[in-house]
Formats: sequence, C-alpha cells, structure tokens
Amino acid sequence: MRDKTLLGGLIVMGVGVVLIGVVWALFLQPARTPTEPLAAIPITLEGDATNYTLFEINSAESEVTFSLDEVLRGLPTTVMGTSRQVAGQIAVDFENPSASQLGPILINARTLATDNEFRNKAIHSFILDSESFEHITFTPTDVIGLPEQFVANEPNVVQIVGDLTIREITKPVLFEGTVTANGRTQLTASATALIDRAAFDLQIPDAPGVANVSEQVSLTIHIVAQPAN
Repeated sequence: MRDKTLLGGLIVMGVGVVLIGVVWALFLQPARTPTEPLAAIPITLEGDATNYTLFEINSAESEVTFSLDEVLRGLPTTVMGTSRQVAGQIAVDFENPSASQLGPILINARTLATDNEFRNKAIHSFILDSESFEHITFTPTDVIGLPEQFVANEPNVVQIVGDLTIREITKPVLFEGTVTANGRTQLTASATALIDRAAFDLQIPDAPGVANVSEQVSLTIHIVAQPAN
C-alpha cells in the first residue's frame, strides 16, 4: 500500500511539473524584445530619383493596431492590440502625385500588445511565433486614388494593394484609407485591411473561457512621415 501511495504521489508530481511547464510556456515566460531598432527597408525608386522627396515613417508618432472579436467568459469582447514599432519609406512626386511610390512597411511582431498579459504571451508564443518570425512585412504593389495635385491638409481616399507576409506566409491584401500631405513637410495616412486568419494559418490556442474568435482580423496602419535626413 505504501508503494502504491508513493507511486501515486510521483505521478501527481510529474503531472504537476508538466502543467507548470505548459503554464510557463503559455503565460509566464519573459516578454520578448526586439533584437535591434526597427529600420526602414530602403525604397527602390523607379524613374528619376530627383523627382521625388523621400519621406520616412516616424515610429514615435505612428501606430499599428489590430482588432478581432471573441467571447470571453460568456461575454462578447473586442480585442485590441497596438504597436508603435513600424517603419517604412515613401517617395513623393509633388509635381505628379500619382507617380509617388510606397516602400515596404515593417512591423515588429514582438511589440504587439493587448491589455491582457496572458493573451500577449499566447499571441507571441503560438499565434505569431514572434521569437522565430520577428517582423510582419507589407510590400505595396500599387496605390490607387492619388490626386493629380495635393491640396494641403486635404485627405485623399486611396486603396493600397500589396503582399502581406506573416510567419513566412505571403498573401495579397487590400488596404483602404486616406493620405494627406501637410504641405511638403509631413505626410499622414491611415489605412485598414481585413485579414483572414485561415489564410495565414493563425491558429488560436485553446484557453479557458475563450470561444468564438472571429475569423477576420482588422489591421490598421496609422503613419506620420517626415522628409528623410
């Protein structure tokens, strides 16, 4: 009887160790930080470079947000996440704005955060695997709707077509929003795309109290850009 009791205790201890390991992996391991400061990928200009003014995204004033819906402990909940780690370059032809070009936009996935630390650990450890895939990249291929001439401080409705890469999975997406030229010293823009989780194999791990997570994620990029030094 004593041997059986001892064996049972060892089994319980073993299960406890496994559970502790799972909890640590899911929720308690230290937050991951960027390996280095985020820097824009230099834009490759088409045509005469002297026609363009090169702008660079100011990450301190810019922001990436995502949102999705879920049922949390029986209550409908909208999950919001943000990061200011976004970088990119824009080449503007003020004489012919429709010829302006938008370079790749980088987002550091490790810095995306919601208001719930447990959720953040799940996002970074399992959904995005940001330890292995630090960056999310949007590579524009076309910008539709730029005006013949910019009017200072007047928003212009645009569509931005391009390829979004998450965890080495690349799919075409469409961002819709506005871009505004504040004179020749600042650009502001905001654009949103709806991302299908299944297209990027973004699996939601089982978690107590979480159900009915929406299949689409809203991804919005708000940028403020100034002329590059």
